[in-house]
Amino acid sequence: MKVKIYILFFLLMIFFKNNSSASYEKVFFDFKINDISGNQLNLKNFKGNVVLLVNTASYCGFTKQYDDLQYIWEKYKDKDFIVLAVPSNSFNQEKKTNDEVKDFCEFNFNITFPITEITEVKGDFAHPIFKWASDNYGSAAKPKWNFHKILINKDGKIVDTYSSLTNPKSKKIITKIEELIKN
Repeated sequence: MKVKIYILFFLLMIFFKNNSSASYEKVFFDFKINDISGNQLNLKNFKGNVVLLVNTASYCGFTKQYDDLQYIWEKYKDKDFIVLAVPSNSFNQEKKTNDEVKDFCEFNFNITFPITEITEVKGDFAHPIFKWASDNYGSAAKPKWNFHKILINKDGKIVDTYSSLTNPKSKKIITKIEELIKN
């Protein structure tokens, strides 16, 4: 009976294993993506920062989270922290052009954190950053909807992910950001 319990315990440990110990061939800072103006954004420039990567959309019910993303950006930007918004039409809720997205974000939310161009975040045409996230952290890193959040440590590895329902100013996100900034 004890052997069966140990086997069951061992199997559960493997099943619920945290993917943050994945063996990364690349880290977040090894990628490039175009910013909202079409200029190449080399993510190695963010090396040494904690990054909150968020796929966004202008017509989503969670779009109000832009305010909260701007809040945490302003609070922590001088403490080795970056918010990186990735507008996406993967869920059919984004504007048609990068200029429209940029104007929308600046006018409605006074966004000053980095924003990329409109980018696919799921499926075969997903940007390599999102494929990398899924390959290294599993299905929890795959955006299921807009405003999915991926928290990346200063080494460029995924620490945690948060669903669209989790507000950027939630205690669990803020606590984790503050913990990572100190390290």
